[in-house]
Amino acid sequence: MGSAVSSTVSSAVSSTSTASTNVFATVRTALRSALASLLPLPRRGGSAALALLPLTERVPAMAAPCRMHPAVYAIEAAVIDWARRTGLRADPGIGYHRMAGRAFAEFDAAAAALFAQWLTWLFHLDDELDERSGPLEIFHGMLMGSARHPLEAAFADLWRVTSVRMSDRWRARFAVGLQRQYDACRTEADNRTAGRMPTLEEYPELRRGTVGPYLYDLVEPCLRVEVPVWLHESEPWQQLVNACSDVTAWCNDVASRPKERGDVHNFVVLAMRQLGLGEREATAWVLDRIAARCQDMRKAARRLPLNDLEPKTARDVSKVACAYLAAPRAHLDWLLESKRYA
Repeated sequence: MGSAVSSTVSSAVSSTSTASTNVFATVRTALRSALASLLPLPRRGGSAALALLPLTERVPAMAAPCRMHPAVYAIEAAVIDWARRTGLRADPGIGYHRMAGRAFAEFDAAAAALFAQWLTWLFHLDDELDERSGPLEIFHGMLMGSARHPLEAAFADLWRVTSVRMSDRWRARFAVGLQRQYDACRTEADNRTAGRMPTLEEYPELRRGTVGPYLYDLVEPCLRVEVPVWLHESEPWQQLVNACSDVTAWCNDVASRPKERGDVHNFVVLAMRQLGLGEREATAWVLDRIAARCQDMRKAARRLPLNDLEPKTARDVSKVACAYLAAPRAHLDWLLESKRYA
């Protein structure tokens, strides 16, 4: 009798627990759907980057704005002077110096200025390839040391200053990254010609290529540091770099979506077309993945084998890792204030 009662009670508790779980799951799904519908869409003439603001409540590392470098105006002057000298534009309203000033706020102004110059060059390259259908052969010109195009001349100038501090191994790594960007841009061009869109599974790897894999390698010469080969090739370091690349690239996709003019090489657009989502729901879908990759960054940083390094090397490597960890919020602040995607 007691056993039967006990069994009945257990069954009732189990049923109640299951019912409660189902109710909570239903409520949670409804709340997520409602919140997704409340995500801000850009006002006409406003910034699509506003849709990224929910990340500041979901990701601890993105909760507070980055500190700006105290020498930000000197950094801006250095970038403008360099851009004019090499034939590139330096629009103060776009402000690449401010992104670098935040990411390198704890380091000297020379480090931030060099990185800002590279950012200026990289975004000019992106515009040349995307907006004006620039020839991919420009990559070959840069690798061969040509200076016929302003982008080639600017690259040669930056490369001279940057590579002198680094080993042949680092230079080879940079060249591999430049080749990866060329290959990814070629794939995008072929996709456009064939009317093909990448799958949601294919896109992250492709996007890591088009964003410029060498961008993260440039943190080292800017800080006058070189990460040991074995550490750079380790799984935690690669996870840290890839997660940082994904977060910044996907945030950029959210902010730049109105500017893409129908190009399918954008995470939000792909989610809309392949998952049948509206713009708000697709943006929320991408934000979920950005938040998850931020967690991956944090976990990877904690697993870096810094105890296996000499104290000075460990300190130097930590500087590079800290710059990566600061990048997502520095990039977000820039997206919110820059005129590039307004």
